[in-house]
Amino acid sequence: MASTGAKGTNEKEQKNVVHQNAIWRETVHKEQHNQKLYIEFNYNPYKKPITVAGKPNEKPSKKEERGDEVFLQVYKKSQQTPNEKFEYPLTEAQEIGWYHSMQMDKDARADARLHHPRSFSEITKYMEAAWRQKEQENLQQ
Repeated sequence: MASTGAKGTNEKEQKNVVHQNAIWRETVHKEQHNQKLYIEFNYNPYKKPITVAGKPNEKPSKKEERGDEVFLQVYKKSQQTPNEKFEYPLTEAQEIGWYHSMQMDKDARADARLHHPRSFSEITKYMEAAWRQKEQENLQQ
């Protein structure tokens, strides 16, 4: 009979404070490395408020033209995938699927771990036909 000594159960339950602190420092370092302070705010030039129309022969100012360029840059940046924006995943949720390009290669279909084609056996073919027949009967009623 195995005895449940204090040493055996406490080793699994105790958390290593040094390792947890190292993980926390690494997380904080990642966050600070990618943190940016945005102090320049722009309006959406395509949703301008309705105002009195300008003079017919007036040319747009440099500020308005610059606003369009800045807006387009911000819009393009917002449409990028996280892989294009950052060097590495910032959260644990981003780690899932971060290296998806590896899975989408042409050779991925040859890899049995990634490619699971739909297959039919005699039983699945029979049940599919039975379900179709049942659906047709329900539609006719």
